[in-house]
Amino acid sequence: MIRRVVDFFGDETYARQRRTLLYLVLVLIVLADFVVPREHAEYLWERLPGWSAAYGFFSCVALIFVSKFLGHRAGLMRREDYYD
Repeated sequence: MIRRVVDFFGDETYARQRRTLLYLVLVLIVLADFVVPREHAEYLWERLPGWSAAYGFFSCVALIFVSKFLGHRAGLMRREDYYD
C-alpha cells in the first residue's frame, strides 16, 4: 500500500494525475466555503465565499517571495562551501 502511494507521488508518469488531483482539491475547498455560515463574520471581506482560500494562497505566495528575497538579495544564504 505504502509503495503505491510513494510511487504515485514520486514517479513522473503520474504527474498529470497529481495535477488533476490538486486542482480538484482546490475547487472542492472553494466550493466547501460556500456552505459555511457567515453570521459570525465581523468584516465585509470575511463574508465573501472563497476569501479564506484566496487569502491563504496569496499569503503563502507572499511568504515564499519574501523568503527568496531575504535569502538571495539580503545575503542570508551562503555558498555551500562557506565554512570550508
